Amino acid sequence: MPLSDAYIRRVGWLAIAFAAFALVYYLGPVLTPFFMAAILAYIFQPLVLRLDRRRVPRTLAVVLVMLLGFLLSVLLLLTVVPLFIKEIVLLAKQVPAFLDWLNRTLAPWILARTGIEVNFDAATLRQMLLDALKGTEGLGGKLLDSVRMGGLGLVGLVANVVLVPVVQFYLMRDWELMLARIERLLPRPFAARAAQLAREADEALAQYLHGQLLVILVMSAFYTLGLWATGLAFFLPIGIITGVLVFVPYVGAALGFVLGTIAALMQFHDWSGPVWVWIVFGLGQAIEGNLVTPKLVGERIGLHPIAVIFALLAFGQVFGFVGLLLALPASAVLLVALRGLRARYLESDLYTGPK
Repeated sequence: MPLSDAYIRRVGWLAIAFAAFALVYYLGPVLTPFFMAAILAYIFQPLVLRLDRRRVPRTLAVVLVMLLGFLLSVLLLLTVVPLFIKEIVLLAKQVPAFLDWLNRTLAPWILARTGIEVNFDAATLRQMLLDALKGTEGLGGKLLDSVRMGGLGLVGLVANVVLVPVVQFYLMRDWELMLARIERLLPRPFAARAAQLAREADEALAQYLHGQLLVILVMSAFYTLGLWATGLAFFLPIGIITGVLVFVPYVGAALGFVLGTIAALMQFHDWSGPVWVWIVFGLGQAIEGNLVTPKLVGERIGLHPIAVIFALLAFGQVFGFVGLLLALPASAVLLVALRGLRARYLESDLYTGPK
């Protein structure tokens, strides 16, 4: 039985999709800096276009925008890093008092219920760590391998730091030209539909990225001010970490909750401090989920929580930590394509039956 041309075309497109997926999977580490550069170029491209409309030469506009992004990053680091170091030093100074509080409260509770006498002090904890390390076979070899991998990782990090801005520069300079070339390569029967899907994906992605940036700023301010109101000494690093990681669902709030609880116990030495910290995080989750994210990001993307978890795990497996950054924006674009496929399926004979 001869195969129809339509069937052959479908098989060909499936083969191309499978090959593209395999290529992305096996070249994930190589493609990661290119994806990062593409995201940065996409975020800053509106500024380049605005300068371009004011008759600023395109190359100069790209350089100015990249310099602006670099200066903002340096300013953020110079502002935040010294504060983080100061907070870590203060935290280290409170460790002895925290251990003394554990000996006065937790140790008697353990003794009364288990009959085991526990003494929390730095020397004991250090000895427990050494005892655990003595039982580890081949520790020297593992440490050597770790150092080697760390060296290779450092070389890769430096290479990516250099590569990302170079790729970003060329993407921002030739953005419209590359899009036009891609459009010319599309099969003519599908060009109009592909252009429509691209516009919808661009709208969804822009809404996600720009809205998520506002969510990060709002929630960072909320957690920082809220923890400051509780009297927590480490309100600044914990508030910023929690707010910045809000783009990873559930991870940022969970990490901030744990860090805030530990810091509150070490500072206040009773349960009044942690209770107020828990109230701040409870209010933060309620405000973010019911007010901030729906208003600033909206429900345009419409990803189910299960889809979010799957996207994070899948992209994290392929691209590592950077995959966590790519997961939700890429899923937003993929969801637009899936909506188009769903509409085509509902109109097809496969769904409605022979007419």
